[in-house]
Amino acid sequence: MNRRETLKDKKRIVVKIGSSSITHAKTGLLNLTKLERLIRELVNLRNQGRDVILVSSGAIAVGKKTVGIAADDNHIAVKQACAAIGQAKLMMTYQKLFAEYDQTIAQILMTKNTLLNNLNRFNAHNTFTELLKLGVIPIVNENDTISTYEIQFGDNDTLSAIVAALVEADLLILLSDIDGLYTDDPRSNSKAKFIEVVEKIDEELLKMGKETTGSSVGTGGMSTKLSAAKIATMAGIDMVIANGKDISVIHKIIEGRNYGTLFCANKEEYFYLADYIENKL
Repeated sequence: MNRRETLKDKKRIVVKIGSSSITHAKTGLLNLTKLERLIRELVNLRNQGRDVILVSSGAIAVGKKTVGIAADDNHIAVKQACAAIGQAKLMMTYQKLFAEYDQTIAQILMTKNTLLNNLNRFNAHNTFTELLKLGVIPIVNENDTISTYEIQFGDNDTLSAIVAALVEADLLILLSDIDGLYTDDPRSNSKAKFIEVVEKIDEELLKMGKETTGSSVGTGGMSTKLSAAKIATMAGIDMVIANGKDISVIHKIIEGRNYGTLFCANKEEYFYLADYIENKL
């Protein structure tokens, strides 16, 4: 069977969307049209009987815009304060839009300590499991307000892969600002070639990742997405990087259509999530 065809049967799906995909580039304000489309896509997945988790960036960006702080002001205290302001506003917006489709949501804020501590990790797993049983869509973000370490080194690409591994998802979709993985950055190299399927992640492939991101509000470049792909595939999860410009790409991927770069699951027998987080991140 074609690897894309297998995506039709995925039952537990994690979708990650970045700050640049839910805000207007010129103003930094929330793009409500895209948010509404995103929510329709996710609720429709739920209506098909699938479990859905959304990992959403945007709290710091929304908070900065709310209180009039420049997007490039990256002082830790400023980020923490803006995360606190923006997370509340972001969740209020999600709550209103999901309510239009009678869909219950929940907020889960995580740090590395949530997963490094055995009891915390066990409790987090149980919380996700119960929420999904109840038909709830959990919305996840890093708890940037209380942890300087997460703000300095964290990114939601990695977080989404960790969440996918924690809940034993079978598909992770990363919505990016480009169509997927290229041999080089297509914005600066017109000869860069698109890669449709990655059967196995090796060191040569990892070198294709760039530390830069095309947005002033995001934190994750292609290197973080490749790191996420490594975590997901080792945990036995297929992952797709696709362009979030068109939110309908979500259902197109689930239909097995040829969108984005598919990273095929290569489950490692001795992969242990907590050890990987502690030693590799």
